[in-house]
Amino acid sequence: MTPQPGSAGDVLTLISAGSATTRSDLARLTGLARSTISQRVDALIERGLVEETENGESTGGRPPRQLRLHTEDHAFAGVDLGATHCRVALMDISGEVLAECEDHLLISDGPEDVLAHVDARLDRLLGQANRPRSMLRAIGIGVPGPVEFATGRPNNPPIMPGWNDYPIPEYFGGELSVLVDNDVNVMALGEHRNAFPGAGHLLFVKVGTGIGCGIMAEGKLHRGAQGSAGDIGHIRVSGHDDAGCRCGNSACLEAVAGGAAIARRLSELGLAAESGGDVVALVQAGNTQALRLVREAGRLIGEVLAGLVNFFNPEVIVIGGALSRVHEHLLAGIRETVYRRSLPLATHHLSITPSRTGINAAALGAGILAIEHYLSPDNINRIVNA
Repeated sequence: MTPQPGSAGDVLTLISAGSATTRSDLARLTGLARSTISQRVDALIERGLVEETENGESTGGRPPRQLRLHTEDHAFAGVDLGATHCRVALMDISGEVLAECEDHLLISDGPEDVLAHVDARLDRLLGQANRPRSMLRAIGIGVPGPVEFATGRPNNPPIMPGWNDYPIPEYFGGELSVLVDNDVNVMALGEHRNAFPGAGHLLFVKVGTGIGCGIMAEGKLHRGAQGSAGDIGHIRVSGHDDAGCRCGNSACLEAVAGGAAIARRLSELGLAAESGGDVVALVQAGNTQALRLVREAGRLIGEVLAGLVNFFNPEVIVIGGALSRVHEHLLAGIRETVYRRSLPLATHHLSITPSRTGINAAALGAGILAIEHYLSPDNINRIVNA
């Protein structure tokens, strides 16, 4: 159901965005009568969503009372599940991180073991923040594979054996809102909200074992019809027909430019490299073969991104993931190809930059996903009208 203009949910959206800090601001922005605004604000205060304080500056007469989100009685969790790690960030309703942790964890252990670990970490973090479990309103989870966002079920994820079609939200019970998305999507959301909030069109490219892309269009995540938008790792790269991919095809971008592919080529050259992390270590040690292959990978990634720049015309391309730790070499190759192969109009104001949120992008983005769902007008109207 689409909320009516000026509903309690719309009022809270204006307050949470900082667009309105007083009842007078709300009346001016919505055009509603002051009595109606008072009803909306009082209902939000009664539900513990908003608080009103007397700290406004007076322009003559009584100082205006200031409205802001009530942060003390709510908690949200952002969970970043990788192939070999688990990061959890506990946040308040404003997005402030209250507590966080990171553990080594194998996604291949299966959903029951992994989610039990997440659940235990949530209890520990809530204890550290002195907030009872009842204050946990929503959880966002990023996973390293394709997800049907509407149901929160992974869809044939190649590095998540045993997870296919597993109902992740149901593990945590029906009362708690649990949103599950592909990890690169939540990375894009976390990067956009924390580092580039003014960018309408942003691409976040994760270059790790594989390669994926999160798409922010007009400030909103674009997932496509079934949630597979941005799966650029399986776009064909010409001239590499002998490179087999885990998807069953050949010459896919991640099969020739992903961290695992670079590590395999270095291993064939007699170097000790089994993962993207090993590639990073070799580059940081100044190994010329690793430097050459990383820059070459950047050019191949740039070949695919040049087509996306011409098609999507983003303002910002952010490079994250394991290989972004050697971004000066990777980005050199990417920029070289993108600026050479894309239309001048599309690159005139284009920025290609390393991630500013770094390893925290997915956990922060997953938490923001949970918060924005909870604060959506539809959900707030449901809470107020319950």
